[in-house]
Amino acid sequence: QVQLVESGGGLVQAGGSLRLSCVASGRSYTIGWFRQAPGKERDFVARINWSGTSTSLADSVKGRFTISRDNAKNTVYLQMNSLKPEDTAVYFCTAAAKPGGTYDYWGQGTQVTVSS
Repeated sequence: QVQLVESGGGLVQAGGSLRLSCVASGRSYTIGWFRQAPGKERDFVARINWSGTSTSLADSVKGRFTISRDNAKNTVYLQMNSLKPEDTAVYFCTAAAKPGGTYDYWGQGTQVTVSS
């Protein structure tokens, strides 16, 4: 079992920054971030493997967001810079327990609101 707890969301003006954190308890391999805006589907944002040597970002956030992890703290970070109103969503942390596995574990989500 993997439990995930997100934090770091909030209200920020366009152009500002936020850093989301996801603390994972239990064994996990890939950690990902997804987001869901009201009335829309949940979309992929970023992912990182266990060692941090492989990352992937959605095209919509490349150049603005970075993902990293500190395994000593069991924490994955999503640094979000140059935020836009369209980044407004609930951000979810998710985990796959093995390489190539599905995202079987999800956090409760943290709200990010970007005002124009």
